[in-house]
Amino acid sequence: MSVLAGKELRIVGFLCNWCSYGGADTAGTARAVQPTDLRIIRVPCSGRVNPLFVLKALINGADGVLVSGCHPRDCHYSAGNYYARRRLELLKEFLPVIGINPDRFEYTWVSASEGQRWKDVVTNFTNRIHALGPAPRWEDVPARYDRPEELIESIRPLGCGEHPALPELKQAIKDALAEGLEGVLGWKMSFDAIHAEPVFMTTPEEVDSLIWGPFNVHNLAVYLPKYKGRKIGVVVKGCDSKGVVELLAENLISREEVKIFGMGCNGTVSLPRILAKLPEGAKIESCVGRGNKLTVTAGGQAYEMTMAEVAQDKCRLCTKPNAVLSDVFAGTPTTEPAAPADGRLPGLRFLDSLSLEERMGYWKGQMERCIACHACRGACPMCVCRDYCVAESRDPHWMTQEDSVREKLYFQTIHALHLAGRCTGCGECQRACPVGIPILALRQQIGRAVSQLFDGYKAGMDPEAVPPLLGYELEEKNIHEREWK
Repeated sequence: MSVLAGKELRIVGFLCNWCSYGGADTAGTARAVQPTDLRIIRVPCSGRVNPLFVLKALINGADGVLVSGCHPRDCHYSAGNYYARRRLELLKEFLPVIGINPDRFEYTWVSASEGQRWKDVVTNFTNRIHALGPAPRWEDVPARYDRPEELIESIRPLGCGEHPALPELKQAIKDALAEGLEGVLGWKMSFDAIHAEPVFMTTPEEVDSLIWGPFNVHNLAVYLPKYKGRKIGVVVKGCDSKGVVELLAENLISREEVKIFGMGCNGTVSLPRILAKLPEGAKIESCVGRGNKLTVTAGGQAYEMTMAEVAQDKCRLCTKPNAVLSDVFAGTPTTEPAAPADGRLPGLRFLDSLSLEERMGYWKGQMERCIACHACRGACPMCVCRDYCVAESRDPHWMTQEDSVREKLYFQTIHALHLAGRCTGCGECQRACPVGIPILALRQQIGRAVSQLFDGYKAGMDPEAVPPLLGYELEEKNIHEREWK
């Protein structure tokens, strides 16, 4: 059946004012016969099309979304479509992880004089959407509550004993404080033996409370933008240092104001995995680490566990246990393993094994548990716009206060896309989640797509690097122009 004779579907089109909108007008003036499903939104430039526009439409039930702008090298604003090309291609690579068929979204180029081309574009795209049929509705997809509990094998030895270079590190910090450093961010023991907390050390006595080991789970880079304008220091693990490097690359902190202290990391623990091995409510009295074994005394009884059982998943696949950038490095660097052939964390590996509809059901089940506390945002060192977060903004009004799966997932996709080319994979978002939602899978999918599209780019490795979505190439090696025949 012709799409002109069948039931209309909900297709949204974002058209550049200068070219594609003119092309659509040319087609209309020529009385070209076109499908009527498309609802056009005119924008100043394809570079103005935030990928979140597309996501919001698709998550809220659009059957298809089309973005069309000026041809490359013919943009009214010189480079808007070059930026759009990178963002929109990355979005196509991201959509499958949340269960949306990427064929429901397309972008292309049409000039104001190409009325016939516009007719072909809109007809072919509408035909494609009709062939796919109406988009699945979140309300109709059965929720899945199964979760990946796989313990992946570590690519390097994990340990939990006291680091022999800790006294050397403490002395280096004391010397730096004596030389005029205002303070140094580190960790100290918290309310019991398995919990650590961040501390801003300003005196030698506070430096003596510094700990280093499997409980230093917090990424201290998250605090650095708050101290901009003050000369401070920070103690980092390998994953933390990548956050510092990325903050430097984006000029969110100044290199002259930050002194970086590091030691080799042997892995950190997942506290929920430790607590799962202890009696519920038992008071923790002590914890001793030797080699790769932890002995936790709780309720008067000792419980022995290995790092292989309780380590965070990210530590099992970590290839950068030493600081990427440091001013002071105490002790001997930890041996860095080769990158694994499969660097997927359990969450992403599980999602890759599901169909698109099953992925929708999976996120529906996960977001039903979400309490919208935004702890993931608070823990992320690269989420620096907290005072202007879209979750609270009413101008523009990106999100509602509706307690629904769609709104919660939309927030998570916003967070993931804001981290495109910036996420260092530190895993703080997932660690901070009080209900254990494996949201790091969304960030890892973005990282995988960025790496594939931009020649293996990894965030947090080079303070002089330009994040890929802040630049463009006239000829993109891994992005091919879309032609409609």
